Amino acid sequence: MPAAVSPLAPKRYPQMPIIEGVRIATAEAGIKYEGRKDLMVMVFDEGTEVAGVFTRSKCPSAPVEYCRRNLSGGRARILVVNSGNANAFTGRKGREATALTGGAAARAAGAGEGEVFLASTGVIGEPLAADRFAHLLGNLVAEARPQGWNEAARAIMTTDTYPKMLTATARLGETEVTINGIAKGAGMIAPDMATMLSFAATDAPIAAPVLQELLSKATAKTFNAVTVDSDTSTSDTLMLFATGQAAAHGAPRITDIRDPRLVPFRRALGRLLKQLALQVVRDGEGARKQVEVTVTGARSARSAKRIALSIANSPLVKTAIAGEDANWGRVVMAVGKAGEPAERDLLAIWFGDIRVAHEGERDPDYSEEQASAYMKQDEITIRVDLGIGRGKATVWTCDLTKEYVAINGDYRS
Repeated sequence: MPAAVSPLAPKRYPQMPIIEGVRIATAEAGIKYEGRKDLMVMVFDEGTEVAGVFTRSKCPSAPVEYCRRNLSGGRARILVVNSGNANAFTGRKGREATALTGGAAARAAGAGEGEVFLASTGVIGEPLAADRFAHLLGNLVAEARPQGWNEAARAIMTTDTYPKMLTATARLGETEVTINGIAKGAGMIAPDMATMLSFAATDAPIAAPVLQELLSKATAKTFNAVTVDSDTSTSDTLMLFATGQAAAHGAPRITDIRDPRLVPFRRALGRLLKQLALQVVRDGEGARKQVEVTVTGARSARSAKRIALSIANSPLVKTAIAGEDANWGRVVMAVGKAGEPAERDLLAIWFGDIRVAHEGERDPDYSEEQASAYMKQDEITIRVDLGIGRGKATVWTCDLTKEYVAINGDYRS
């Protein structure tokens, strides 16, 4: 039975506009799921440039390795994504599956194999029977249409309870350009990417090296700042495709990251990736609350982020939030175990605007009733000030509920 849609799901979904130079098709390939789309093809016009960031797991999937090899070429003509099987830890069979899929995709798109990108998500360790869907790619490319963003977002879902999609616009010179993005992810989510796939496309004419720098920098404060359960996946893939079609409408080609005309686009891309990342958090398996953790006053930004992640990943903090318990002592614990510089008697902690701890002890004005009322909200903010420096970082997570255990206890059943 499908999981109930997360209570944190969007109340409505955006109308996704066309991106010139992008066409999309989906199909039911029966990889794992019955009666739902589980295969997605995104076809790009010739000349499309590409950037990507991937998992830092030492056990990456075969599609991640395939994409890394092709990324240096900087060009893309087709993306093939399947859900239900991660094609990870599948050895020679996994490499053969990517080779079979890549070859079929190249032929279908009339492209070189170096212009093909693949992504897979789902169960680890199960061989992917690529011959069950590779023969579909020719028809999918022929049927692909520009309006398929909603279907694409649904086809890449696994334990997600809702599709994740966003659109944004920005000025590039005197021309408006568009960015569309989709994502999937609900569990096995932690920085250094997550069991997370996300694909964005724009009609902006931006050279691949600039695109790569934009994406890498934007990832640090978006997809690499979310955690559901501290587990980094084998399959994390975030890709950005630029068709360049807006050049025909007057958009300038950007070849230098320092070009001031790029500033509005950089900001729009950052906002879009952040909101997609937050949608992943809000669909965390069994999640009922979104949690923002901000650490200030640390020795460095790096130290602040490590402490923030220690708080965000703590099962005791996350279960207290699920139980709507203002147990700030667990936040103290998470700060202390992070292994980063901290002074107990300088520590201050807030839940929302309520200061619960100050100078190493409970705040003299602390009200349990007020704090408990705050914890009933579906968006919780925790702030910690260490008082020893200027380092600052923010990460996002969700609560940890009984549903998370239930979902992951029978994931392969």
